[in-house]
Amino acid sequence: MVKKEYTDGLEKKISELKKKRNAIILAHNYQLPEVQDVADFHGDSLELSRMAAKTEASVLVFCGVHFMAETASILCPQKLVIMPDLFAGCPMANMITADQLKKLKKEHPKAVVVGYVNTSAEVKAELDICCTSTNAVAVVNALEDREEIIFVPDKYLADYVAKQTRRKIISWNGFCPTHVKILPEDIKREKKFHPFAKVMVHPECLPAVVAMADAVLSTSKMCKFAKETDAKEMIIGTEVGLIHRLKIDNPAKEFYPASERTVCPNMKRTTQEKILWALEELKEEVRVSDEIRTRAKKAIDRMLQIA
Repeated sequence: MVKKEYTDGLEKKISELKKKRNAIILAHNYQLPEVQDVADFHGDSLELSRMAAKTEASVLVFCGVHFMAETASILCPQKLVIMPDLFAGCPMANMITADQLKKLKKEHPKAVVVGYVNTSAEVKAELDICCTSTNAVAVVNALEDREEIIFVPDKYLADYVAKQTRRKIISWNGFCPTHVKILPEDIKREKKFHPFAKVMVHPECLPAVVAMADAVLSTSKMCKFAKETDAKEMIIGTEVGLIHRLKIDNPAKEFYPASERTVCPNMKRTTQEKILWALEELKEEVRVSDEIRTRAKKAIDRMLQIA
């Protein structure tokens, strides 16, 4: 009872401060259940930033990792973007720097550079076009007149795109440490326990895992698939935080994590207490400089024109 009263009190204070600050809370699908429960919007990284751009809110409390808050700043420069935990970073995004990408571009001067949204603002500023896990295949298919394509930073998403498009792709040696924890034997085990379950996996997974899936989808597409499929059971091959949302949206269906190990520690850094403190102090701000923002936005805008 004490815990419930404490939680109710926190949520009430957060609600009051949101109104006072003209703020909204954006929560990525991998956030803790308590964070998702107080959010105004849920979704994947770019989806949340685009939602934010359409609102009248002055303050965006971004519950995710750092590159996501940067993306919100790129698309919403007139708004104050704050993170409840500034140290929530993305290991994959940190696997490539702008200088490393510049060097790769010099090695392949004729190549068009496609970059996953899971990159820093500085890296986005060096891209020709951005992509998400949802539209990466469509973006590459649209580049049919280009012989060389550089794809950064995720080599496993690049592998998936190459197989779907039959294009030769120059990939970077980056990956998501959380998704690679899912192994083929994990899928086999869960299928043994749940033989009628559909298998959904994220394209950041290992190619051997992707090959075993019934559907290879981004988190937002997983949510859509779960609602529309006739299947009553699903095995989920992505970060375990998504299952909270799936269960809320589909109470009559069952969802099983492909592996209990798929926990992103950075995504779990944000708590209700940190959200409250962020709203009280309007900290910590994430702002992208105008020079970087303008160049990075071009890559995002090109993607939106295609997909």
